[in-house]
Amino acid sequence: MAKYGSRLLCVRYRYDAKRRKRLTTVELIVDEHPLVRPAYTYPDGQHPNRHVHLRIGYQEAELRARVKASGGRWLPQQKLWKLPFPKVTELGLETRIVQVNHELHIWTHVHH
Repeated sequence: MAKYGSRLLCVRYRYDAKRRKRLTTVELIVDEHPLVRPAYTYPDGQHPNRHVHLRIGYQEAELRARVKASGGRWLPQQKLWKLPFPKVTELGLETRIVQVNHELHIWTHVHH
């Protein structure tokens, strides 16, 4: 503590039996920045990296292929695609997001 002060995060002692030495290592804080929220957050305030549901028509084969290639998963019971929100924004599909009320099985479009 005397040498590194508040920058000291952790001290470890490692032993080298072959050379018969004790090694002291330290972990230091060398940089600190405030956390910045993403430029876009989902309207309900949930974590921006979560999965969301998308409505894509059966006839939209090319779009379905793009979503699948981006890690999307088809949910046959809901007839919706599930995809991480950052991928949705990357593909420009925010207008395709639907909110699913699992208790009532109601789907509503989300407008931005």
